[in-house]
Amino acid sequence: MLKIRFFTACTLIIIHRSAEEKTKITGLNQDFYGRKIGIKRDADTAGKTGGKRDMKMNMLAIETKFLQPLDTVSGFGVRPGFYEMNGATKLSCGVNFTIHSQNATSCELLLFHRGEKEPYAVLPFPAHYRIGRVYSMIVFGLDIYDFEYAYRMDGPNDPARGLIFDKEKVLLDPYAKAVTQQSVWGSEPDRQGGYHARVVANDFDWGNMRQPLKPMQELIIYEMHVRGFTNHPSSGVKNPGTFAGIREKIPYLKQLGITAVELMPIFEFDEMMAQREVGGKKLLDYWGYNTVGFFAPNTGYTADVEYNREGNELKELIRELGENGIEVILDVVFNHTAEGNENGPFFSFKGIDNNIYYMLTPDGEYYNFSGCGNTINCNHPVVQQMILDCLRYWVIHYRVSGFRFDLASILGRNEDGSPMNQPPLLRNLAEDPILKDVKLIAEAWDAGGLYQVGNFPAWNRWAEWNGKYRDELRSFLKGDYWFAPEAAKRISGSPDLYGGQYRGYNSSINFLTCHDGFTLYDLYSYNEKHNEANGWNNTDGANDNRSWNCGAEGETDDGQVLALRRRLIKNACAVLMCSRGTPMFPAGDEFGNTQFGNNNPYCQDNEISWLDWSMLEKNREIFDFFRYMIAFRKSHAAIRGECMASGIGFPAVSVHTNEPWNSAVTAESRFIGVMFAGSEPEKPGTPGVAQETDREDLVYLAVNVYWEDQTFHLPKLPSGYRWRLAVNTAAERPEECCREKLHDMPVIESGFVMRPRSVAVFVGV
Repeated sequence: MLKIRFFTACTLIIIHRSAEEKTKITGLNQDFYGRKIGIKRDADTAGKTGGKRDMKMNMLAIETKFLQPLDTVSGFGVRPGFYEMNGATKLSCGVNFTIHSQNATSCELLLFHRGEKEPYAVLPFPAHYRIGRVYSMIVFGLDIYDFEYAYRMDGPNDPARGLIFDKEKVLLDPYAKAVTQQSVWGSEPDRQGGYHARVVANDFDWGNMRQPLKPMQELIIYEMHVRGFTNHPSSGVKNPGTFAGIREKIPYLKQLGITAVELMPIFEFDEMMAQREVGGKKLLDYWGYNTVGFFAPNTGYTADVEYNREGNELKELIRELGENGIEVILDVVFNHTAEGNENGPFFSFKGIDNNIYYMLTPDGEYYNFSGCGNTINCNHPVVQQMILDCLRYWVIHYRVSGFRFDLASILGRNEDGSPMNQPPLLRNLAEDPILKDVKLIAEAWDAGGLYQVGNFPAWNRWAEWNGKYRDELRSFLKGDYWFAPEAAKRISGSPDLYGGQYRGYNSSINFLTCHDGFTLYDLYSYNEKHNEANGWNNTDGANDNRSWNCGAEGETDDGQVLALRRRLIKNACAVLMCSRGTPMFPAGDEFGNTQFGNNNPYCQDNEISWLDWSMLEKNREIFDFFRYMIAFRKSHAAIRGECMASGIGFPAVSVHTNEPWNSAVTAESRFIGVMFAGSEPEKPGTPGVAQETDREDLVYLAVNVYWEDQTFHLPKLPSGYRWRLAVNTAAERPEECCREKLHDMPVIESGFVMRPRSVAVFVGV
């Protein structure tokens, strides 16, 4: 692979061969076996739809008419395969199968008819088809639409050393691009036959589409559960709970103004694995943080069955989102798998290389830094390579723009579980040429107590969920004014956290709520969690919520309580959108979505988790405010940090108390102000140098979390500039809360009285 760093352009020079040379080599080349190969456009039969097979051009099919079987195994012509092509790959003459195991002594390929438990063919890999620890075989004459496949492996069984080979176990290919038995959401799969895989045609036509790849400072991230987003009857979509359902909502996403969606896990998982019943309701593994196959999309999220074209519906979604300027970020789970601990299922990694894929104690038991029974051994070279291959696959074949890594601190643990100073996996991901432009976002902690917010091995590449922003601003905004010093730092871009190996404020993903915890509405409606429906006697979920019910626990008809809740929601939105760093909020916060006080609905595939779209009209005022604040952030580069230095001499970010330029915020401060300043060019000039014609961008965020009025004074502006009030969450009428047009914004000379528990935003023009 050609690797180029620091260059801005690259030119390919093509030199024509002579006619004689062309004649000698037309259509032919050689692989490392010395076999003659070439590339062709093959009109091949595609998947069955309505009894028909679509004819598609397979642009990347390897011409194998020169290849002939060298051996016969179980009645099939075979020969050694392509050892660097992990997984199962369609060829014009058949299918190439490649799998590796460090400790297996033999390997069998199993072929199944669709939906059958027993294989119709078992093909042992001949001993000489193994190079190193890699088994590879081309099976001739296979049509990918006619079979599913799996493996069996034999080897030593020594649990104390972590070796638990069982030659009777059916094993899923770790590189499987599609997993069967999981096609219908909520249906019980037959696990006795094990998971099977399908070969994916991978012929989706992206055309000349480019990944949006916006700079971090331009992102407004919208966290979304695929099923929960549209499965409620009120969503009004034709394909509820699917990728196709999200496509139907793209006009809504554009209206809201977000620029990226972060999809909760879409890797294949088994929602039925831990199913149970509580109070007459079936509980499932709804969130999906229990991966079965890392390379395969969840087929339960598709509107149509996609035999051998698994992923096409997701690709159509990604393409249409991209065409509308919206990036797709995937929430990926490389910290554990669905195989659990010693008592968990046995369907893939345990049977292929248990002591390679998992962190094991000296006596062969599973470390549990994930809280889910096992921990992936991320810094073993074999596992590193699989993770790198996986992420590359999703970038190349799905055009995703970034990844959020669940419990990312595990990715920095050594094979014995100890934290590493220079984790090779994290650096490899940061430096990989394919991944170089995509977002890498860490949840910088794990269930083993390793908390690395502001201390994650970032290599000037990684961003992270800013857990301190969430915690400290939650406390401050509900009225704990003594958090004022911390709040000022978080709004300013957390400079105390993101220096050195970080990229400053571009490393901070700012959030107040996410899938894990209260919704924004519930944050101001409940003092305590209410997780009884989960069946654990309300013992699950976080106890430190830093919430406030505004005077009534849960739903109420009290008009004063409801008005206060709306104001606090607006306060949170305004502060989030006027903070340095990248804002993120979960779907539904923009219209007051509730989970009825459940702060851990990981198992609730019902109205607790599904977005009730009727709330959009009920809480239109909240939605309009979110839409306004998102547009406001987009229109002010000074907030995002994309300006040149201010031409009037104001610092890029400054913190104020009641008196301007007094930055001595203390635990006794009732009020804080944060001002952003910069210069935007009206016409091209010298980069980084303010011109006389440049437009000043001045934004002042004022926050009063106290229960009494607070008077403060705005900084004095140069001649020709005036402060105007753009946002005032204390306004009684919605139209006075946020003003769309500049001439409607009241002029503020200097002093301003902040009403209790309110936020105001001023612009200097």
